[in-house]
Amino acid sequence: MTSAIRMGVLALLWGSGFLWIKISLNQGLTPGWITFVRCLLGAGVLLALAHGAGQRLPRDRATWGRLGVAAFFCNALPFLLFSIGEQTVDSGVAGVLNATTPLWSLLIGLALGSERPLRAARSAGLVLGFAGVLLVFAPWTHGSGLISAGALALLGASVSYAVAFAYMARHLAGRGTAPLALSAAQLLAATGLSTPALTAGGPAAVTWAGVLAVAVLGVFATGLTFHLNYRMIAEEGPTAAATVGYLLPVVSVTLGALVLDEPLTPRVVAGMAVVLVGVGLTRVRTRAAGAPEEGTARSPAGRTVLRGPGRPDRTTPRGPNGPYALRSTTKTGISRSVLRW
Repeated sequence: MTSAIRMGVLALLWGSGFLWIKISLNQGLTPGWITFVRCLLGAGVLLALAHGAGQRLPRDRATWGRLGVAAFFCNALPFLLFSIGEQTVDSGVAGVLNATTPLWSLLIGLALGSERPLRAARSAGLVLGFAGVLLVFAPWTHGSGLISAGALALLGASVSYAVAFAYMARHLAGRGTAPLALSAAQLLAATGLSTPALTAGGPAAVTWAGVLAVAVLGVFATGLTFHLNYRMIAEEGPTAAATVGYLLPVVSVTLGALVLDEPLTPRVVAGMAVVLVGVGLTRVRTRAAGAPEEGTARSPAGRTVLRGPGRPDRTTPRGPNGPYALRSTTKTGISRSVLRW
């Protein structure tokens, strides 16, 4: 029961981010200010946690340069695009479109050659996932479809996350022995990168509700969720954390309908279900001939390294919240948890 409660709390905090963005916009904050404050407060939380854990920020320029690129594609740009998109699109739909990130990651991996050729199940998942997106957009309807600049901005945010994952896998994987400090450094870089967006216009008649919403977005739905998810991966393994990822669009759609009275149309719900089934199929893994048995892995030198459910073997960049998630082996093979903000 403790695990279920922890997963529920994490999914609620994590998936509520789209709601807080919408409230912030409705209460006078601009997308630029939302992005800047979110990055700043999230960095503050992670800096405090890193200090408490005795972790220090990186000092070499090369690492900061790589973190700057990751911060742009993984934080500053997608955070801004989500805020821009939610000016005209419901928060629940934003959560559904955010769930397409693994589909874009798979396409980029295939283009870069980092993904093996797709088998039938994963190919079907890719097609099904994008069919779900098409169902959400419904371009064949007149006046009731979601094709708009705001919806395209939301998709652009998901693509930006996928680009960030590909970059971090090549340039940051294996460099993080202090994940909290590195994630704090990345959000500090994102704060700097988002500063120019403030010139697009200052907040107009911001209410206290708007201030509270953006504070909750930065502290709880950004900074604290990374820490909670990191602990879940370390203590319960990546499978539990991955399950939380599937709950995020459900949480965003439900909160949008209950709190903001957003229409819960059958088409959007069906599209969400199709997208999640498609994403699930793309994560199906089969052990290739000659691959190590469950619970073991081959190091580059050919030595066998013991692994097990919930046993971290290193840090690896995964997720828009902060790039560093623990990777471990589960009964279904090597599973990577995705951290999202």
